[in-house]
Amino acid sequence: MTTTREIPAETGADLLNEIERFHRRFNVFPLEAAYVAVTLWDAHAHLIECFDSTPRIAFLSPEPGSGKSRALEVMETLVPHRLMAANATTNAVVRAVSAPEGRPTILFDEVDAIFGPAAGGDEQLRAFINAGHRRGAGTLRCVGEGSIQTPTEFPSFCAVAMAGLGSLPDTILTRAVIVRMRRRAPNESVEPWRLRTHEREGHALRDRLAHWAGTVREQVADTIPAMPEGVTDRPADVWEPLLAVADAAGGAWPERARAACLELVTAAKKDDKASIGIRLLTDLRDNVFCGAHRMPTAHILATLNGMDDAPWADIGGKPLDARTLARRLAEYVTTDNEPVKARNIKTGDGVAKGYYAADLADAWNRYCPPPPENPLPPLPGLENTA
Repeated sequence: MTTTREIPAETGADLLNEIERFHRRFNVFPLEAAYVAVTLWDAHAHLIECFDSTPRIAFLSPEPGSGKSRALEVMETLVPHRLMAANATTNAVVRAVSAPEGRPTILFDEVDAIFGPAAGGDEQLRAFINAGHRRGAGTLRCVGEGSIQTPTEFPSFCAVAMAGLGSLPDTILTRAVIVRMRRRAPNESVEPWRLRTHEREGHALRDRLAHWAGTVREQVADTIPAMPEGVTDRPADVWEPLLAVADAAGGAWPERARAACLELVTAAKKDDKASIGIRLLTDLRDNVFCGAHRMPTAHILATLNGMDDAPWADIGGKPLDARTLARRLAEYVTTDNEPVKARNIKTGDGVAKGYYAADLADAWNRYCPPPPENPLPPLPGLENTA
């Protein structure tokens, strides 16, 4: 519970500086931008009712011992109504968001136990986390006894932080600020975390943050922050609450927040594993077709499965085959609004099944990043034939 003692007025910039220093004592983040994002996320949780969306924040790493859980432990002392939800069931989380004591800030540790490859994925919990990104979203549950059940909508909108090994479902990644944690190097040191001592320090900062949030609530609710150039769509939804907090805090925070936004959004794009479909389209354009007008399925599969740095040789435990390729490409359409599908291609040895660049052109244009400047030349005999 937040205390009711008198807290003197202070500037938001100074307070956020203190919260950032508190994190730096116990956390080593891979980028300076991460300290900015995490500090702003802590503050946004106290102002969540001002926003139309709330970004998830995820501390992910390939190996244990990378400081993910410590980041959540520090954050736990700074956010309102914190709820640690390791291994929580979906029904328990749904009802916790409706608790009378107030909307919780949910912190999931070891989230790989829920969404990792060995876990099989919890679709209900994934759907809840996704829905709760937006104000007004709800989860429908039957409430009652025996055969007397009443469909009841439970609110889903709440702040969520996660930590785990590996990655997360695609739909969660696109709604999150991602901090890629790593083990500390020998020259990187942190202060040992002692809950009985440092929890009190964190709670004191939390109370000051709650008090400051109350003084800027109307300002934040009435302001839509300017986005850095190039940040649109889902990344803009993710960062809007954080930038609004930074603008309310003033000082160096508006500038630092926008610099952090650009850095982390750019890093996420470089490390984007959100869509295997986009990866397939891009590899087809840049590594298979390479300017050719058509390509036999056999050559497509041989090239994709031979790429060392690509996932195609191990899709569900086996190499990509013609059936899986056809199923994935059928999700996209041609300029005539027809599903992309294999067609007959005349070759020197007769007729083979394959795909035409013209059929993929619309999907390439809509989904793929700009092509490299110097693509490889097409295979002989496949340059300009249709």
